[in-house]
Amino acid sequence: MSKQLEKEITKVSDVDIGETSTGEISHEVTLFAEPITNIGNFTLTNALFSSFIVVAIIIILSLVLRFKLKEIPGKLQNVFELVVDEGLKLCDQVTNSRTLSLKIFPIAISVFFFILINNWFGILPLGGFGLIEQSETSAVFVPLFRGGTADINTTIALAIMAVLGANMFGVFSIGIWKTFNKYVNLKALVEIFKKVRKDATIIIVAPITFFVGLIEIVGEFAKIASLSFRLFGNVFAGEVLLVSMAALVAYVVPIPFLFLELLVGVIQALIFSILLVVYFTIGASDHEEEHEGHEEHSKHEEKVLVSA
Repeated sequence: MSKQLEKEITKVSDVDIGETSTGEISHEVTLFAEPITNIGNFTLTNALFSSFIVVAIIIILSLVLRFKLKEIPGKLQNVFELVVDEGLKLCDQVTNSRTLSLKIFPIAISVFFFILINNWFGILPLGGFGLIEQSETSAVFVPLFRGGTADINTTIALAIMAVLGANMFGVFSIGIWKTFNKYVNLKALVEIFKKVRKDATIIIVAPITFFVGLIEIVGEFAKIASLSFRLFGNVFAGEVLLVSMAALVAYVVPIPFLFLELLVGVIQALIFSILLVVYFTIGASDHEEEHEGHEEHSKHEEKVLVSA
């Protein structure tokens, strides 16, 4: 780190505010995550630090549940068994297959808890913990904790993981060739030469089918944008709302908004997880088999009608 960018960061308790020219410590809610320290060339932001803590909480909770499993469950085990059971039922409604649900559910539930705890982490009363970046003319307070999902970098990473993971899941489920043909449908172009004598409309239909596949590639990038900005926008807006309400009226009034943000945190985590299940289900579906099955069904209906 260069000397020009190097700043003296001290703990809040060690800072003498009177030493600054203004005597005040400023703090604003920033759109970006704020750096709290550097580890070599790696910058650790408050949002990333909070995400590490959330991951640690999930790991510890998982290990505690794993080693305390009993045939007669306790209260904590009962709660999580209920969550898992209801989550699997919800997953079944999307996949229509318990076998497929059991493959997708571990990823979906992990993402759900990561987003949920991060959403709630941002509204915990931890704003007094932080660092002071002090210069000759001013002192800026940097909070040590910030909800990971209030940082666009975290939500983009989650969205990329969901979309790429869905396509990788499709490769393992139906094969790399069929997954590739969803986007670059070479088979549709080959069918022009095979079926043009029997059906002349294939000359028009096949290029359209091929072009639709290319549009699907754009759709994958749209999914990333949609997932990331929806989650980031809702969480960040909620934090700004709470800060604004607390600045206007410090007591009582912000409490209803606090409970509202708790509910929003659950809803946003649930929406992201359900969409992840949807994308994984689509990735594992074979459109060619569905199309062939539809053609066979149509031919069977025609035969029945002719025989009738």
